[in-house]
Amino acid sequence: MTSHDLRDQLASLTTEAFRPELAEIDRLPTLDIARLMNGEDAGVPAAVATQLPRIAAAVDAVAARMGRGGRLVYAGAGTAGRLGVLDASECPPTFGTGPDQVVGLIAGGPAAMVTSVEGAEDSEELARRDLDALKLTPDDTVVGVSASGRTPYAVGAVAHARSLGALTIGLACNEGSALAAAAEHAIEVVVGPELLTGSTRLKAGTAQKLVLNMLSTITMIRLGKTYGNLMVDVRASNDKLRARAHRIVALATGASDADIGKALTETGGEVKHAILTLLAGVDGPTASRLLEESGGHLRTALTHAAR
Repeated sequence: MTSHDLRDQLASLTTEAFRPELAEIDRLPTLDIARLMNGEDAGVPAAVATQLPRIAAAVDAVAARMGRGGRLVYAGAGTAGRLGVLDASECPPTFGTGPDQVVGLIAGGPAAMVTSVEGAEDSEELARRDLDALKLTPDDTVVGVSASGRTPYAVGAVAHARSLGALTIGLACNEGSALAAAAEHAIEVVVGPELLTGSTRLKAGTAQKLVLNMLSTITMIRLGKTYGNLMVDVRASNDKLRARAHRIVALATGASDADIGKALTETGGEVKHAILTLLAGVDGPTASRLLEESGGHLRTALTHAAR
């Protein structure tokens, strides 16, 4: 593609549109600019809402595969890639997932998290290599993330993953995108032109963050990583998280501090197991067995314990 063709392509995208009514924004008082930005951001959740049925369908498909041992893989460049890496990196401490269960790939590798890697986003071959290193299976899911919906790295990742039989999701912020066309599940959140022309780390970035939050969080709820709205698979790896683990057990059981401390000690700090010992009156090993037989779902384990 020539530079002229690329300019024409970008000019046709909603996310790249120029807004002449904002051409004097640099002359405005700071508070007025802040109000403008805040007003722009307020419309993002409504744009996400239009895609909720598609997001829900994608979540159900992801959860079914992850329940069979599959992985959730995000692939993107620039801001989109960083948001995927961020979401993936927060799953282990929040939901107790293994480091290879939710994976974030960014064009150019880890260095691209903090600096631009020239040309990386334009390489479909790089996306194929990054995915091949993961040895994808049909139980895996690859989510291509791209505000424009045309980024070669994201589109190439989805196309390659689909050719290997993996589930594919395309998350973009323009209608009729190449990324959506390449994926089995298309999610296109159209937030409109940015306050700063083409700066898709703004509304488009916010929209992508909201959708990624939903994809991972609701998938984990479906997989039994929560009990109600409590994070019962939280990994207590520091003082704050240990205190949170204690509080979660208290909220779930209403037990005394002494009993909670004893249960957490007996179960090696595993919140879900501790709750089960307290609510079902079983010991640690029995709690482990019940949870294993229940696929990690605490409610199911509690039902089995009551029989």
